[in-house]
This record gives sequence, structure tokens and C-alpha cells, in this order.
Amino acid sequence: MPSWRGREKWCDCAFVVEDDTKPRIAGMNIIRVMLFFLFEYDGVLYPCTLVEWFTKVGWDPVTRLWVVCPDVMHSKQDRTVLHLDSFLRGAHLIPVYGSQKMPLDFHYSYSLDAFEMFYINKYIDHHANEMVF
Repeated sequence: MPSWRGREKWCDCAFVVEDDTKPRIAGMNIIRVMLFFLFEYDGVLYPCTLVEWFTKVGWDPVTRLWVVCPDVMHSKQDRTVLHLDSFLRGAHLIPVYGSQKMPLDFHYSYSLDAFEMFYINKYIDHHANEMVF
């Protein structure tokens, strides 16, 4: 949402299935939903989203979480249109903060734009932990 209830923008993240022959996270990826829309073609309605992709960086042995970063091509984050059927469930990303101090006036709604890497939070609920990890 560009303006959630008259406030900051709200962009949720989700797991999408890229290859259902691969188990768990190997067949999935993380996206950030920018826009929901639907269109009609030949009498059929197609519910879709405009998404930004993340790339799996690897497994962090200290936190035991997967790490992702924005998938950037030509200085812009990779965007595509997906059908809603490819969505598995919502995802929660935690920024990899690093050692720099955060400004006191930093607003959480800019986190997905401000950080370079994110942990996939497997502790958000039982289903995320079981289905993905």
C-alpha cells in the first residue's frame, strides 16, 4: 500500500514457490509485494502482484537463519509480475544491522529500502519454521 491508513507505505514480504520439486527453501524465494492488481483476458480474471525479488545469500551458522539480499539489476531492484497462485505464505525479514548506529529518527517502514541484507525469520510462527526450514 502506498499509504496505509494515511501513514507510511506498507509492503509485505512473502514466500513464493519457484520449483515445487525441490524441498523447502530450495524451491522457494522471497519477494516484496509492491502492488496488487487484477486484469481480465478472454473472459478470465487474473489476480496478480508486482513484486521485487530477493536473492538467497546463504545460511548463517551463528543465527541458524537464511540470509537474503535485494536482487539488483542495473542499479534497480528486479521487479516482475506474479500470479497469486505462486504465493505460499507471508514472510518476515529482519535486517542484518551491522555495526553502524541507527539514527534516532529512523522509521521502521524504510527498513526494506535501507538495509542490504536480511534474515528470514523462521521464528515468526510454527508454520514458517516447519515449511521453510
